[in-house]
Amino acid sequence: MNGVGGARLLPWTGSGGQPCYLVTDGTGYLSRVADDIESVQLGMAGELLDHAADMLADHKVTLAQLHFLAARMSEALRDVHRIAESRGARLATPAYDSPDGIDGV
Repeated sequence: MNGVGGARLLPWTGSGGQPCYLVTDGTGYLSRVADDIESVQLGMAGELLDHAADMLADHKVTLAQLHFLAARMSEALRDVHRIAESRGARLATPAYDSPDGIDGV
């Protein structure tokens, strides 16, 4: 499932939280939509990290606020993990001569 023409893990899930895949060459409308959604998700995760830093520096933050923050961070981490998994699967697998990945050693 890597390289051109492989199945791409999409940045959203189907019914019941099942992963969605797109068989594609990396071009086309749905690939662009997935790229756009990944960009939004990564941007939101970055903004959430900034917000978390502010909240953690505030000694008046409530337990309920921290609970809400943890829930949103869990969602953002799930999204970022899915993006990393998808992008990693699409990387070309390097060919190594030796089992440890170091040629000629």
